[in-house]
Amino acid sequence: MKDHLVRILTKDGSLRAIAAVTTNLCEEIRQRQQTDPTASVALGRLVTGAALMGGLLKGDQRLGLMLEGNGPLQKLHAETDAEGHVRGSVKTPECGLPLKDGEFDVASAIGRAGFLHVIKDLGLKEPYRGMVRLYRSTVAQDLAYYFTISEQIPSTVALGVYLEPDGRISAAGGFLVQVMPDGDESFIGLLEERLAVLPPTTTLLREGLGPAHILERIFAGIPFAAQEHTDLVFRCGCNRRQIRRMLKTLGDEELRRLIEEEEQTSVTCEYCRSRYAFSRSELERLLG
Repeated sequence: MKDHLVRILTKDGSLRAIAAVTTNLCEEIRQRQQTDPTASVALGRLVTGAALMGGLLKGDQRLGLMLEGNGPLQKLHAETDAEGHVRGSVKTPECGLPLKDGEFDVASAIGRAGFLHVIKDLGLKEPYRGMVRLYRSTVAQDLAYYFTISEQIPSTVALGVYLEPDGRISAAGGFLVQVMPDGDESFIGLLEERLAVLPPTTTLLREGLGPAHILERIFAGIPFAAQEHTDLVFRCGCNRRQIRRMLKTLGDEELRRLIEEEEQTSVTCEYCRSRYAFSRSELERLLG
């Protein structure tokens, strides 16, 4: 199944929801980041969460998520835009944690203490920056907590990543359901009942259900209209010019040190793992 998301809005405008399949996207990022199983699940959840939130963007808007915890993974990043381009990275790709009660111990890998950062480039003078303390360190509950506390939008977030015995991601996806401000709350009880018994997202995906079918199952009997279908793909915007600008920000003192100590300076993109090499003469041209 091709990675994509579907966005809907109920006919009365009281509820909106987004569901996505991100299997190929998460597997590509796993391969690029060389994550161990627990890190693969944690990063896959964050990448899926970013993709879902990207369904709320328009035009040239962009969004970034960062989880910063006291667990062995340290920091996880995911970025997306309104066109469904997504990338992700983790500072420490191998946390080496054993299973806990038969499940990947994502909360311990991220850490119980830390913060979730949300950065939105909405085309204004300054990006919007939101931050909340980690709530459960499971990613889905932390995103739901962010929406409720920072944006005052009651939300349910479900994220899933299924790994094969060899560590390959064979199913990933999730959904986001939100109660709109001043909306009719008459359907909330029904939704809560359905969500309570809904199988895990990865189970539904492995059974062949796509995002549209998952939303139809959740919203059966509740009039809604599909508003948007967006393909999701990995894309990294790094380039040599961008890396050159980054090197220039190091300052003349650090650049001179690199020129003296290194025959060639290499910079590897944290997202796509592309390697950019700069000779001494190239660095010399960056001096002020």
